[in-house]
Amino acid sequence: MPRALRPPRNDSPAPAALPGIDRLAEGGGGEEVWLDVIRQMDRVYAELVESQVALEEKNAELENAQEFIASVMRAMSDLLIVADAEGRIVQVNDALIRLSGLAPGDLEGRPLAEVLRPADPAEGPAFEADLRARRPFSDREVTIRAASGEAVALSVNGSPRRDRRDRPVGLVLIGRPVGELQRAYRELDAALRRFERAQQHLVASEKMAALGRLVAGVAHELNNPISFIYGNMHALQKYESRITRYLAAVEGGAPGRDLAALREELGIARILDDMPRLIEGTLEGAERVSAIVQDLRRFSGTQNEPDEEFALRRALETAVSWVARGQAVMPQVVLDCPEGLLVHTRRGHLHQIIVNLLQNAVDALAGTGRARIEITARAGDAGPEVELADNGPGIRPEAADRIFEPFFTTKPAGKGTGLGLYLSWRMAEELGARLELLPAARGARFRLRLPASPPERAP
Repeated sequence: MPRALRPPRNDSPAPAALPGIDRLAEGGGGEEVWLDVIRQMDRVYAELVESQVALEEKNAELENAQEFIASVMRAMSDLLIVADAEGRIVQVNDALIRLSGLAPGDLEGRPLAEVLRPADPAEGPAFEADLRARRPFSDREVTIRAASGEAVALSVNGSPRRDRRDRPVGLVLIGRPVGELQRAYRELDAALRRFERAQQHLVASEKMAALGRLVAGVAHELNNPISFIYGNMHALQKYESRITRYLAAVEGGAPGRDLAALREELGIARILDDMPRLIEGTLEGAERVSAIVQDLRRFSGTQNEPDEEFALRRALETAVSWVARGQAVMPQVVLDCPEGLLVHTRRGHLHQIIVNLLQNAVDALAGTGRARIEITARAGDAGPEVELADNGPGIRPEAADRIFEPFFTTKPAGKGTGLGLYLSWRMAEELGARLELLPAARGARFRLRLPASPPERAP
């Protein structure tokens, strides 16, 4: 029920005359006139009641808005200072009061330039000029004198305050103690270092998983030259005993006829003809073993591998041979790369990227007929480019946007970790390169764009 209205005060302006009063004043009368006057008075009274109710509702809304703003300011953990157009403090929040120990009366009305001082005195004139011009600024380090007399360091951001007509009417400053920012930066740096360590562990884990797939092929690849070396050395060992016997006869002064007979018996001429081939074959086998071991070391190496210049075709051939070693049936691989195309980057990173792309293509082509992988390399405008395409089932459009996400895989459960392409993408970034999935009418097609020169790396 609306509250009763008070009668107007004596100094209130006189209300407008109601219709019908004039006729009564002129001597008119009658019941209809009085009824008309009463109806008009009821209408005016109802309008006054509605106005009062609306005013009370507006007052309630205003009180709620003020209480909401006050609660937000009390809950803010950051420091808030509001200044007027003259640069004097109008209002501060509870966070600043708690930090400084000062009462609101100690701050309100004082100039900003008097309360806040730059941490570097040389920046004083520039800071005061920003305050006078109400220019926005960010991460300005200042100090405020607390009630205890201690200077508290703050990092503040400032922005102009404007009215409904977009006219500057003051300045709003939001800040935080520098100690909290430094602690937050330290926590962020520690989290970043943990992420980098976890990433390196992921790279190592993926390399070990790839090595596990290639162990059988590597063992077979090593067994061939080692067996060849062993056979040659066994033959050389027998030759060594015969040569030693013949030389002992020579040193003992045996007659020429006996030496000739002994030479024929021991087959010295055949030994001399065979030894260069045995030595050459042994060296070739040792070089093959050394190359395989170097590839193993490079493939499982650390992140600190230096940049070097090398032939791109040789690196691609090595990657193909690595993947082929671990496959019972290897798809047809067509390599199109100029012999003289050089790259300057980390050999191990490039090797693993190509191996991962090849392994994905081989897995996608498993069980398909006439499986084919094409590797094309050329010198692009910004640097060498390598494209790898297969004629497999391809990648679904809904999976294309997530193909480089960690732990995302289109392979059946237990068949893939979802890290191969992600780590390849990350290693490409470390090389200053770009790995991307290209549209293809059939199968999948990837492109690796290498930089013309390696990026600057932090020591």
